[in-house]
Amino acid sequence: MTEHATPSLDGLVIAILGGTGDQGRGLAHRFAMAGHQVIIGSRRPERAQAAAEEIGHGVRGLANRDAAREAALVIAAVPWEGHAELLSGLAAELAGKIVVDCVNPLGFDQCGAYPLPVPEGSAAQQAAALLPDSRVVAAFHHVSAVLLLDPGVAHLDQDVLVLGDDRQATDLVQALAARIPGVRGVYAGRLRNCGQIESLTANLVSINRRYKAHAGLRITDI
Repeated sequence: MTEHATPSLDGLVIAILGGTGDQGRGLAHRFAMAGHQVIIGSRRPERAQAAAEEIGHGVRGLANRDAAREAALVIAAVPWEGHAELLSGLAAELAGKIVVDCVNPLGFDQCGAYPLPVPEGSAAQQAAALLPDSRVVAAFHHVSAVLLLDPGVAHLDQDVLVLGDDRQATDLVQALAARIPGVRGVYAGRLRNCGQIESLTANLVSINRRYKAHAGLRITDI
C-alpha cells in the first residue's frame, strides 16, 4: 500500500460486540447499508438474532465469542462496566484482528455526564493492554446513535476521530468511517491521546441536552 492509498474494504466482515445496544445497532445498520457483512454479538445470542432481524440487510446475530471468531474487524460497543471482562475473555478470538473501541467511560449524576478515571488512561488503552495480540484502534465515540438509527437521516454531517498506533489499521478504520454518508475519518493521534477524546463525550452530552440536539464534531481546514 502506498502512502496515501485507500485501504480495500472489499469482503470485510464486521462484528459488533454489544451490538444490541443503540450504538451497536446504529453502526450495524449503517455498515450493512454500505454493503458489508455485519454480525451482531451479544452475551445472549437470541437477543443478537432479534436485533439482527430488526435491522435486516443480511445482518446476523451470534454469541459474542462466535461473532468475534468469524469477523476480521471487531467493534467493541459494550457498556463500560462490562468492557474489561468481555475483552479479556475474548483475547484468543481477537488475536491478529483490528479491534475498534468506541466505549466512553462516563458516569451520570444530578449534574449530568462526567468522565470516569481509567487506570490505563482510557478505554482504548485498557483494550490494548488486555489484547496484546490485537491491533486496537479508537473511533466512533461521538456519533449519535439516534442519527445512526434514524432511517430518515441519509447524510451525517460529522467527522469520526480515529486514534491508534498501527498506521495501516487506522487508515482502514478511517476508510470504514467514510462508508457512512457524510462522515469523514480523521486521524487524531496515538492511543495515548484517547483519554480526552472519550472524555469529550461528556461535553457533547451536555450540549445535546441543553440544545435538544444530536451534535457531532467537524474538524476544519483539512
